[in-house]
Amino acid sequence: MSNPSLSEIKGAVHKDLRHDSAHKHVAGTAVYIDDVAEPKNMLHMYVAMSEKAHAEITEMDLSAVRAAQGVAVVLTADDIPGHNDVSPFAGDDPLFSTGLVEYIGQPIFAVAANSLEEAIAAAKLAKVSYDEKPHYLNIDEAEAVDLKIEDSQLMAQGEAEKALSASKNRLQGSFYIGGQDHFYLEGQIALATPQEDGDVHVLSSTQHPSEVQHLVAHVLGRPTNAVTIEVRRMGGGFGGKETHPAMFAAMSSLAAVKTQRPVKLRLDRDDDMVMTGKRHDFKYSYDVGYDDDGQITGIEIEMASRCGRSTDLSPAINDRAMFHADNCYFLSDVAIKSHRYKTHTVSNTAFRGFGGPQGMIGIERVIEDVAREIGKDPLDVRMLNLYGEGERDTTPYGMKVEDNVAAEIMETLAETSEYRKRRDEIRAFNANSKYLKKGISITPVKFGISFTTTHLNQAGALVHIYADGSVHLNHGGTEMGQGLFTKVAQVVAEEFQIDVTRVKITATTTAKVPNTSATAASSGSDLNGMAALDAARKIKARLIDFAAEKYSCPKDRITFRNNKVYIENKEMAFNELTQEAYLGRVSMSSTGFYKTPKIKYDRASHKGRPFYYFCYGAAVSEVMIDTLTGENKVLRTDILHEAGRSLNPVIDIGQIEGGFIQGMGWLTTEELVFDDAGRLRTHAPSTYKVPACSDRPDELNIELWNKGRNVEATIHRSKAVGEPPFMLANAVFMALVDAVASVGDYKVPVKMDAPATPEEVLMAVADVKKRA
Repeated sequence: MSNPSLSEIKGAVHKDLRHDSAHKHVAGTAVYIDDVAEPKNMLHMYVAMSEKAHAEITEMDLSAVRAAQGVAVVLTADDIPGHNDVSPFAGDDPLFSTGLVEYIGQPIFAVAANSLEEAIAAAKLAKVSYDEKPHYLNIDEAEAVDLKIEDSQLMAQGEAEKALSASKNRLQGSFYIGGQDHFYLEGQIALATPQEDGDVHVLSSTQHPSEVQHLVAHVLGRPTNAVTIEVRRMGGGFGGKETHPAMFAAMSSLAAVKTQRPVKLRLDRDDDMVMTGKRHDFKYSYDVGYDDDGQITGIEIEMASRCGRSTDLSPAINDRAMFHADNCYFLSDVAIKSHRYKTHTVSNTAFRGFGGPQGMIGIERVIEDVAREIGKDPLDVRMLNLYGEGERDTTPYGMKVEDNVAAEIMETLAETSEYRKRRDEIRAFNANSKYLKKGISITPVKFGISFTTTHLNQAGALVHIYADGSVHLNHGGTEMGQGLFTKVAQVVAEEFQIDVTRVKITATTTAKVPNTSATAASSGSDLNGMAALDAARKIKARLIDFAAEKYSCPKDRITFRNNKVYIENKEMAFNELTQEAYLGRVSMSSTGFYKTPKIKYDRASHKGRPFYYFCYGAAVSEVMIDTLTGENKVLRTDILHEAGRSLNPVIDIGQIEGGFIQGMGWLTTEELVFDDAGRLRTHAPSTYKVPACSDRPDELNIELWNKGRNVEATIHRSKAVGEPPFMLANAVFMALVDAVASVGDYKVPVKMDAPATPEEVLMAVADVKKRA
């Protein structure tokens, strides 16, 4: 029988396949850590937190806590046999305070008892006294006393100061960008079970199993191989489960080892929001020079962030804000200054976009302000400033932009969304509407893909084929709802040309694949897909060698197609070959490994190639505001986004929609409020507003760019889709700015911070009216 033609081949990738757990999510049968049957004799843990933002603990009497009903163990810093540190690298995040507390919510001790109610009741019996110290809670307060987690950084290209002095026009401005809580559906949780010889097995809701493994071992004073971390799925992560889960895994593990009983630590929503970090809030300032057409001729950008009490990942997050301060625009003469302030609030951490959104929205604000000053459509100013060829293709950090499709995407979306026609109609509407005003904006996205810490760009995988032809897949990536497991299974199925249903997706565990990187930086499919492909190809090569020898057939005449293997003119089912290979003593198990090529970055000079490639997209958003109340609504959004040759278009479109809505929440409704004492007052759904179904635009049109194809040799020429869509929401904020500007006939600069809550919009409207 002859081999089938390529037109007859039905592959597993580039197909609309449902998320492997979608039906379980809908039915409520997907198993999360809190759904696991509780082991016999399990203890429940509660974490007691500091009640002061900055103080020395002068007394902590826990005798009544230890004597309380049901209590098995009370843990403080004195009970740690290893190191009292759960920081990702800086060594400044104690598991329990040793006397100094630096934010309200910092853990000071923990109680494990027979029930959670008993643990909470016992913790309330503690007698804790404080000697309060001055505290600094926001960027301005920290800036006034120069309190930083590291030195300020500078990234530059050309001669910004000289170019600014020579510019025909010049404009300055500033605004604040608020933080954001991750608000994952599943809170922080860990279930630790003691093993023989002082080992421990931990179910942890984490994006970074290897780091949690290392830090738990670090706290226990044990080698890494004494700890196993396992996670099948998370109910959301968004960066909030990259570094902070180590704290809870370490506490529960320490109690489990000490009591030799299983221990569960599950935070409720209020404690989770108080105790764990957020997106960094920023203060963004600019001084821009431009010509009469709106071409930027020089710019100085200054960004200051609130990092919180410890280093965490703030250096890398603020670096990425600098990387994305250009977005899609060529800045010939630019100086980007970044200040990283320490405050007596919870340590801020990774969040979808990892600093990129804060840097990117700033330059979009600059473009809008310049356009308003010269009376041009912001789209025209954007198109004029986009990266181009020749001398207009180098970023401020020295990387060439070699895959630029931003202009074509912008032009296509402007046409398909009828942006210019609608912009004219909106201005006509505003001229005849006294209280309701509309706004519209189109903004692009260029987002770099790779960990900017080079050594993190690596991944491992483990693939088994059993004698019956079924496949077992494991890799270092974690599933938090984004569809990573489905995509990697598609990759393996594609390589063997079998149905994806024959590939068993298994829980991520450090016992199978070691030394993995976090599922973050939008690199999950890129890294783990390539690692799994490497493992599958090794096994496939062995199967081909075996078949070639057994059937005296040249290797290049053996192909895999549609659940079958074609050996010259012989056809056999895939599972027939695997059965024969087993009997022939062929190894059908292999590890796989991948490291991202081409990337290299020198942080000291802020120059190099930190990204393997860029993702592009654009969004048009139309909004309406009520100038009497500040209430606002997104009426319509059109999105055109590039995912290369998408591994799974339907999953990618879902990610784009989710990322956009989450970004919209950051910029419009999600407001973090700390009082003067440093208490987080927005610590529950009752006070912190994430987008609801009703906040979704009435009309939301999302398309993948059909010309997409990665110029780099990524997994099946696909592109990442986790973080880039988040920044599509910039169009919403800019449309709100446009609506507010209409109150002053588009001639008065708009002073409005993010998030653009009704209160913020109302104040911005009042300010424009006052200055009009």
